[in-house]
Amino acid sequence: MMGKTVASEENSRLTQWLKVKRQEKGHTMRSLAQVLGTPHSFVGKIENQERRLDVVEFIRYCQALEIDPIEGLTILKSE
Repeated sequence: MMGKTVASEENSRLTQWLKVKRQEKGHTMRSLAQVLGTPHSFVGKIENQERRLDVVEFIRYCQALEIDPIEGLTILKSE
């Protein structure tokens, strides 16, 4: 039996954008998790599309990375 997935084309684009931004900011999954106050597995599950971010979590994630959430949403609208 295949496991549940939260993967979609849109979620894939968004999580890839978040991962690139994390790397550009010089964060590891662990260092970002520390800023967020979450276990490092939280970031890993997001980046591996095992878990989705709700809108509040998305804003906090972007704030932790010091990036504009509107840029990420624009990526979803543009494709």
